[in-house]
Amino acid sequence: MTIANDIISLIESKQDIEKFQELNWKGTFSDYLNIVANDPSVLRTAFQRIHDMILSHGVEEYKEYKKKIIKYKFFDDIHDGGIDAVYGLEQALMKMVNIFKSAAQRYGTEKRILLLHGPVGSAKSTIVRLLKKGMEHCSKTPEGRLYTFGWRDEESSTERYIDCPMNEEPLHLIPYNFRAEVEAKINSTIEDPARHIHIEGELCPACRFQFTELLSGYNGDWTKVIEHVQVRRLILSEKDRIGIGTFQPKDEKNQDSTELTGDINYRKIAEYGSDSDPRAFNFDGEFNIANRGIIEFIEVLKLDVAFLYDLLGASQEHKIKPKKFSQTDIDEVIIGHTNEPEYRKLQNNEFMEALRDRTVKIDIPYITRLKDEEKIYERDFNPNRIRGKHIAPHTLEMAAMWAVLTRLDEPKNASLSLMQKLKLYNGQTLPGFTEDNVKELRKESEREGMEGISPRYIQDKISNALVNEEAEGCINPFMVLNELESGLQHHSLITSEEQKKRCKELLALVKEEYEDVVKNEVQRAISADEESIKKLCANYVDNIKAYTQKEKVKNKYTGEDEEPDERLMRSIEEKIGIPENRKDDFRREIMNYIGALAVDGKTFDYKTNARLQKALELKLFEDQKDSIKLTNLVSSVIDKETQEKIDIVKQRLIRNQSYCDICATDVLNFVASIFARGDTKES
Repeated sequence: MTIANDIISLIESKQDIEKFQELNWKGTFSDYLNIVANDPSVLRTAFQRIHDMILSHGVEEYKEYKKKIIKYKFFDDIHDGGIDAVYGLEQALMKMVNIFKSAAQRYGTEKRILLLHGPVGSAKSTIVRLLKKGMEHCSKTPEGRLYTFGWRDEESSTERYIDCPMNEEPLHLIPYNFRAEVEAKINSTIEDPARHIHIEGELCPACRFQFTELLSGYNGDWTKVIEHVQVRRLILSEKDRIGIGTFQPKDEKNQDSTELTGDINYRKIAEYGSDSDPRAFNFDGEFNIANRGIIEFIEVLKLDVAFLYDLLGASQEHKIKPKKFSQTDIDEVIIGHTNEPEYRKLQNNEFMEALRDRTVKIDIPYITRLKDEEKIYERDFNPNRIRGKHIAPHTLEMAAMWAVLTRLDEPKNASLSLMQKLKLYNGQTLPGFTEDNVKELRKESEREGMEGISPRYIQDKISNALVNEEAEGCINPFMVLNELESGLQHHSLITSEEQKKRCKELLALVKEEYEDVVKNEVQRAISADEESIKKLCANYVDNIKAYTQKEKVKNKYTGEDEEPDERLMRSIEEKIGIPENRKDDFRREIMNYIGALAVDGKTFDYKTNARLQKALELKLFEDQKDSIKLTNLVSSVIDKETQEKIDIVKQRLIRNQSYCDICATDVLNFVASIFARGDTKES
């Protein structure tokens, strides 16, 4: 058997003929009425569909700074393997979904243009792309099905149907004066009043022409007219321009509003004799083809005024005005996105008042939580995608850290540094700062995330580092940070020397933080494994619990009750400079933190408390520091015994922290040089 036969056989075995037939169902108008009676949800509006689609993927609820946050799993992009997953924008997405919910219940927001507003690279386009992909996928499911219709072509020798050019709802064929009774009959089967159907809108000009001609031919007998109708399943598709439209501003000389509402087909004017005959008109503008679904306006505020007039009617009245025809009904979600400069122009333009009034703005800021920013780069630069090069631990984290720092406002509290603010936002605890304090920090910096470095710049520089010839098999944080710094000179969005200076200062801050991180990591590798730290932590917590509650501790070996081990507690606390007169405060702080976690049903982990983690690691390091001297690494002569100990440390880094042999060696040499300089307590 040839490879061609193998491939054909493979596809033949995988294809689903039954599914294809289901998605391409065709039937009579009567068949469709039976479908509606059994499942009225097929009549949902575009806003109802998009809201139900998002909810169908499920939600997660959690609390952040005492506020309930809903995470919609739809934005994890499970259908495409997370390619377009959106991170760290839960609050903005909550606002957007609430607008969809309001519009689905016809509370007024269905008559608005949704405007995603934010800096470049903040995921505005990605969010819209997810919505479009989601609606495509949803229309293929039994829960998301919808239908349209076509007219039998009487001039064709075979049974051929001409589809409605705007993919209309088949119930538009029911004359207006009969609709109230039809609605009442269908709604009597629907318990939730919010889900009651409303047959809104009239036939498009092309279908109205067909309908009127047939009705006249049958002397007003509507039942005869619908015998010429075939209802079919409608599958939304951006590539096929069915139910999903995209409009992008171009050169003003080569673009007019007919791209939105359709244009005359001059070739057919000779056939039908008039440019106002709907058969001589192409109803294929973006508004026309996006009917029943969603239309995206890229850089919407760059549109010429002529386009904005169409946009106003489409949003408020759900109508468009094709050339030479009456206003035509549409049902679609209108969503646009724009950057800060264009939005400021809109605010300052008094002639754009009508557009401002019809717009609901949703801010889409940059991410200000480190762990979420890091996920963006982990998605693009992971072992599955990057072959032949290893990315050293903390490389992506440090790049993400710098990006987030450029977006944060300097804290007004003099006792709080910018790096500490970043850590608080990232969920770490700091002495003297509660959730309420973090909430206040957020409040005092309402525009935080609307300025700063774009993720695209970071991605470009990581790519540069990966292809750099100096990166022999592995790239480390310094290589990426150096790329980030050298690129500032030519960054198109950083125009002032003051901005460049601040960015460089923040890079120096990140390098300092990295030094602390790798020192602790190497100390951990030297001192012990994770289990030893956990045991020491458990022992410390048992002792401070007994101390704060004025109880005794049971000796695990003798079984006798003993006084809390003051020497152990102080040996840990002194590592992070807790003075004798503040030890009680520190111990109570730890116990209160553990108690607060327990109330929320969470388990205590020493890693969430940066100071405690550092104290435990330094304590273990001190206990074992004499077994190996890091400064030996910078010596040209290392004895066999020391080399064996160094190799053990290196293997721990490789095994526990995902280092490779190259970056493990590099990081040990780097930390050894720090110790040799005497920049740590080890000196």
